[in-house]
Amino acid sequence: MKTLLLVRHAKSSRDDPTLPDRERPLNDRGCQDAPAMGKRLNKRGVKPDLIASSPALRALTTAQLLADEIGYQREDIIVDERLYASSPDTLLAIICAIGDHVDSVMLFGHNPEFTDLAHRLSSEITDMPTCAVAEFLFNAKVWADVGKVGPAKVKLDAPRK
Repeated sequence: MKTLLLVRHAKSSRDDPTLPDRERPLNDRGCQDAPAMGKRLNKRGVKPDLIASSPALRALTTAQLLADEIGYQREDIIVDERLYASSPDTLLAIICAIGDHVDSVMLFGHNPEFTDLAHRLSSEITDMPTCAVAEFLFNAKVWADVGKVGPAKVKLDAPRK
């Protein structure tokens, strides 16, 4: 079994229009939603083997705040440039290349590519609001099968649910 969790970054601030996109921080709501989602995941026993994040500040901060709540060490978060300004095809290639010794992975990134990939994996998901977590459980032994076989189970959670 392989578990994939796609997490869209929490609500970000647009208060400073001079900031480059990568440097936009979370706003107050985002700073509340990320730990709240982490607490929900912790209650469900979600413990990924691997967390990777886009290098954008809003995504990485979301990853760190959520990781704190599920007992994942911040310093173990992998920052992957390919998760920023990506495409569903690139994201799927990243997923398919994950080492098969890893059973559960959580990726932090952006829309529209995260919603597009989630919808490609399951037509049940049509939108991922900020800080949403799309969880896919695959009856697969290797990550290369993700995208070739449909998920056995799909769950979408978001702060406002």
